[in-house]
Amino acid sequence: VRGCSTIGSMKAETVDLSTVRGEVGNLWPTGRTQMQKTVGQLLDAKGRDVWSIGPDATVYEALELLADKNVGAIVVVEDGRVCGIVSERDYARKIRLLERDSRKTRVGEIMTSEVWTITEDQSVAECMGSMTEHHIRHLPVVEADRLVGIITIGDVVKAVMAEQAFLIQQLEQYITG
Repeated sequence: VRGCSTIGSMKAETVDLSTVRGEVGNLWPTGRTQMQKTVGQLLDAKGRDVWSIGPDATVYEALELLADKNVGAIVVVEDGRVCGIVSERDYARKIRLLERDSRKTRVGEIMTSEVWTITEDQSVAECMGSMTEHHIRHLPVVEADRLVGIITIGDVVKAVMAEQAFLIQQLEQYITG
């Protein structure tokens, strides 16, 4: 199923798995491959820590949080709902290049307000498809309009690598008997 639904200021994207997963998932009839795992399962394994900031905070405060938590993006939340995302790239392009003052500029002025989100029941393959299609590196995970986690491109790459390692192992065992 492919489509886009609007939830307040958020958009949730779903992607047709047949365009992403191919036939790899059919090799193991029992259990889920890494790409078939749900976002909820991935969050359970990696942790559900997600850092957020309000749109009225200064960009400088956002930079401090980025540095303190060693992350590349922070979800912008207002009244408990996702309203944007701010990244190091936003800072570089909208503050440094334009010679603006990060101590006087509000996060809401530079954040990306069109935020693609996912839910816990969607698959890792759907995350990869959405990230690829929309050229994004971070997908906030939302349940009932509330932020519950974040999936990064790094998380997806790790899942793909784990699946490839498993596939190689299974093929080697099949060949050597």
